[in-house]
Amino acid sequence: MAVEDNNLKVLNALDLAKTQLYHFTAIVIAGMGFFTDAYDLFSISLVTKLLGRLYYTKPDLLKPGTLPPAVSASVTGVALVGTLVGQLFFGWLGDKMGRKKVYGMTLVIMVVCSVASGLSLGNTPKGVMTTLCFFRFWLGFGIGGDYPLSATIMSEYANKKTRGAFIAAVFAMQGFGILFSGIVALITAAGFDHAYKSPTFQENAALSTVPQADYIWRIILMFGSLPAALTYYWRMKMPETARYTALVAKDAKRAAQDMGRVLQVEIESEEAKIEQISRDETNQFGLFSWEFVRRHGLHLFGTCSTWFLLDIAFYSQNLFQKDVFSAVGWIPKAPTMNAVQEVYKIARAQTLIALCSTVPGYWFTVAFIDIIGRFAIQLMGFFFMTVFMFAIAIPYHHWTLEANRIGFIVMYSLTFFFANFGPNATTFVVPAEIFPARLRSTCHGISAAAGKAGAIVGAYGFLYAAQSKDPMKTDAGYPAGIGIKNSLIVLGFINALGMVCTFCVPESKGKSLEEASQETISTGEA
Repeated sequence: MAVEDNNLKVLNALDLAKTQLYHFTAIVIAGMGFFTDAYDLFSISLVTKLLGRLYYTKPDLLKPGTLPPAVSASVTGVALVGTLVGQLFFGWLGDKMGRKKVYGMTLVIMVVCSVASGLSLGNTPKGVMTTLCFFRFWLGFGIGGDYPLSATIMSEYANKKTRGAFIAAVFAMQGFGILFSGIVALITAAGFDHAYKSPTFQENAALSTVPQADYIWRIILMFGSLPAALTYYWRMKMPETARYTALVAKDAKRAAQDMGRVLQVEIESEEAKIEQISRDETNQFGLFSWEFVRRHGLHLFGTCSTWFLLDIAFYSQNLFQKDVFSAVGWIPKAPTMNAVQEVYKIARAQTLIALCSTVPGYWFTVAFIDIIGRFAIQLMGFFFMTVFMFAIAIPYHHWTLEANRIGFIVMYSLTFFFANFGPNATTFVVPAEIFPARLRSTCHGISAAAGKAGAIVGAYGFLYAAQSKDPMKTDAGYPAGIGIKNSLIVLGFINALGMVCTFCVPESKGKSLEEASQETISTGEA
């Protein structure tokens, strides 16, 4: 176990540093990447109904066109597949090349592919959807890299007293990204609706989708690249983290210089200590060794399983909330609106949920994570998600009645609140703290990839499972499902299982990264 007095002075200086400007700078630089991540991943749910109307409406249909099942699943889920691959690849690369070098790559990929996805072209609907899916896969690939690198960089820059709050604050920018995507969609749809008046689908099916509506989804998808592009310069100016430079690259002098500049203090380089640490056999085990399994196997299972189970529920709720709101009548039936109005109503619902429950939930975590700890917040979050999901699902018919719709929205919002003041934040924070420096980015990437595997299960699974049991009432092209009620009950059980798996995750509150990861930095001095 690490003994603090025997720890490297540069690491002690970081652990004991008072909260200062560079902490907040790091939060903003890392956080704007996450802002873009969330914007890009969740903005697609705002425009899928519009894509269906634009490219798949047939003249003889009695209701607006919808994306065919395979196309809808691909458009919604392909970025998640890219994210999973990116998390594994860039997580590994961050431990091999260094956090900073890889950090710039991910940002460039995100900005370029975000713009390119809005420029998707093709002579046929299939052509447009194929190019959109292609660019969204690579967009997801870049986003995937941001997960392990942002978390690792923030954990290695932070002091031990407020580290949890700093990492959670980076992740909380996801809430603002979701909120911002809704606001951009609202403003864009309102502007187009004002400029290009059109009848509802019921009044005139052919004229209900104006040709100019094709610009709406492109503007919404491309806008997310702006905040990330603005932070590129500062991301490149950040020095490499001291823990990577000292413990992985074994460059004590550079680590002391970099952090001395950041903290504005003189720090001794202690090259002899680094040499001694590098010869210590207890710090040489790799990811695929029995020693890793003995020390961290249960922890890695805990971080992977809880993130996997959480994201099944979290992403199915987020990506398909428009379908749930339509089912209870909070969003009017599609034929009663024109294409632009439908985008506006979906965006309004998503923005209200984000404003009232998603964003506050993230910041409650920031406020309390270093007071009550990661374990307690995660356990409590899963517990209340389970309670509210069952409270919605079991009397589901009751909530669909017009008089009870506000109650439904409140209950649904509370599941979002406790996801974010709960496992959605803690599953991101803990893997950045409990693994050794040389494997930290890799293990965070593996944990996050397990989460994205859950998101893919949620995105693809909920799409099919939530279809009506009556084959006559399903969306075009879909087989009969188990219905929204039974789908929500399944999500309730998944949340309960997440509560059980939380017991495999250790508490890291108040510990240095070396203590939390059982990384021996002792040099045998008295």
